[in-house]
Amino acid sequence: MAGERVTRVPSAQHQIPLAMQLRDEATLDNFLAVPAVAPLLPALRGQLRPDGEAVIFLFGPVGAGKTHLLQGACHLAGAGAQYLPLADLRDCAAQDVLQGLEALDLVCLDDVHGVLGDAAWELALFHLCNRARENNCRLLLAAAAAPRALAVNLPDLRSRLAWGMVYQLPRPGDEDKAAILRLRAACRGLALPAEVAAYIVSRAPRGTGDLLALLDALDHASLRDQRPLSIPFVKQSLGW
Repeated sequence: MAGERVTRVPSAQHQIPLAMQLRDEATLDNFLAVPAVAPLLPALRGQLRPDGEAVIFLFGPVGAGKTHLLQGACHLAGAGAQYLPLADLRDCAAQDVLQGLEALDLVCLDDVHGVLGDAAWELALFHLCNRARENNCRLLLAAAAAPRALAVNLPDLRSRLAWGMVYQLPRPGDEDKAAILRLRAACRGLALPAEVAAYIVSRAPRGTGDLLALLDALDHASLRDQRPLSIPFVKQSLGW
C-alpha cells in the first residue's frame, strides 16, 4: 500500500451480486469504543498502512457491532474496498462471488460462518485468502465464533482464517447500549438525556439493531412534533 494508492474494481461480471450498499451511519467515528474494544479501532484504522494487519478476524454475538465495524472500515478505505454479507450470498456461486476480489485494497467478509460446511464456499474462501496474501489485499472477516470454534471442514481454511489478528467483541451490557443510543443521537444532533436512554433500553427489545430502529422512529417523531426527547414523549411515540 506504500506510495500512490490505486483503486481497483472487480470485473463487470461481479457487479450484480456484489452491489451491497453500506449504511451511511456505519462509520468508525460513531462506533462506541467501550474499554474492551478500544484497542481494536487503531488496528482497523491502520489496516491499509504498510505495517497494518493483513487479516483481522472479529467474532462475537449478534449485536456486538461486527457489521458496523466492517462497513465502517469500508467507508474509511473508500472505492478500493468491498463489503460482502456472506450469509446472504450462500446460494450464489462462491467462485463467481469471490473471484477477482484480491485486486482490491480491502475485502470485508461478514457472517463467514453462514457459508461454512459448503465445500465450494470453503474452497473458494481458501483460495481467496491465498490470493489476497499474494496481492497485498487486506482481509477483514467476521463470524459468530473464533476460527478454532467454527464448523470448518477444510483444515487449511481454518488456519487461513486465523492468519492474523483474532479479536473477540463482547456482548454490550445495558449501560453500553444506553451509551450507544446517546452517541448515535448526538451524531444526528438529537439530545437524548441519560435517563431517557436508560428508560428506552429497559423497555425495548434487547438487540442493538432494534434499539437503533427505535431511535430512528423517535428522531422522526421529535422532528415532526418539534418536541425534545423525554420519557413521557417516548411513551407517547412508542405506545409504551
